[in-house]
Amino acid sequence: MMQRFASSAALALAIAASSVSAQSSTFPEGVIASGTMGTTNPAQPTLGTTVNQTSDARLLSLNSVDDWCIFAPPENNTIGESEAIEVAWCTKARNNARVIPDGVITGVSFLKTDFYVQIYGYGDLTQLNIAPGDYGGELDPHGATGAGNPVGGNVTTNVTGSDINIAEWMQFVSYTQFCIRACTNANSSYSAASMCEHKLDEMGCTFVMPGNYNFNGTFETCDADVAYPPGWYPEVTGGTTSYSTFAQYFTGTYTDSSGATVSYTVGDTVTPTTVAFTPASSNCQTTATIGNGLAVATTGSSGSSGSSNGSSGASGSGSSSRSASGSSASSTGNAAVSFKASTSYHDGVTLVALISGIAAIVLLH
Repeated sequence: MMQRFASSAALALAIAASSVSAQSSTFPEGVIASGTMGTTNPAQPTLGTTVNQTSDARLLSLNSVDDWCIFAPPENNTIGESEAIEVAWCTKARNNARVIPDGVITGVSFLKTDFYVQIYGYGDLTQLNIAPGDYGGELDPHGATGAGNPVGGNVTTNVTGSDINIAEWMQFVSYTQFCIRACTNANSSYSAASMCEHKLDEMGCTFVMPGNYNFNGTFETCDADVAYPPGWYPEVTGGTTSYSTFAQYFTGTYTDSSGATVSYTVGDTVTPTTVAFTPASSNCQTTATIGNGLAVATTGSSGSSGSSNGSSGASGSGSSSRSASGSSASSTGNAAVSFKASTSYHDGVTLVALISGIAAIVLLH
């Protein structure tokens, strides 16, 4: 029996690896994730799995207005305290994940663009174990150690015609609102990594993923224009377009391999008040509601506490607080604002892992 199970598992991994290889050859560099799925996840996105409200699975699928997932805590907690162990919550029974009960989500805008798929949403996300009053934070496939937040978190989408494993994605979530983007394309100007920039965790949804947020109470699917990469501002000089970039200001400390505390400061001291361009939506189609028949009463803060499936010997702290509520206004035109390119927060905390001699866990990210 054990040998049969091992053979089946090996076959599943081989199929998954073959699928990733085929995907990588048909998409621009940096779009398709490499490696293997996180250890808590199925080998591929699967619809119709058993409902398990204590699951630790961390595979999201972003497919349609009524078929998507987000990360949220396994037990009642703030996003900042649980970012490494968030679990998948889905609108349908899929991916061995937990299921979002009916009535939790009060509005969704599902957007398709030439470079990314994006979902905005409102609801009572305390039902997904996010602590009441928590303005949340940002999740992405990198994190401080390169293992991702959450560790082992993966994202797929089928908006390109078939399921693909996404290398670059980002999610902001609070107790009332979320936004998530999966980057599906790239070119010589805009890489998938820049379109899914993950180092602006204080700026919030309206800055990092600008668009129409006046949809609460509606469930819609729209096409949308492509935004500039988060924090990018175009400048035209002599007919040539270049970009200035904003890097979030951050000060903090980390403990190096000798046990000494080291301070660092990165980013810009001036924070922009607007984005360069707010994309318009078009061809919007509405759906009456979304649901799966699962009542709110069957879930809550009694779920299992997830594990990170990885650890780091480095410790750190900083003065940056996280917020998903957004601190910036939106703009429909270009902003005449210039910011210097500078060392990023992620580069600073990646240094922590390097100094501590911690090897990043090889996951699908």
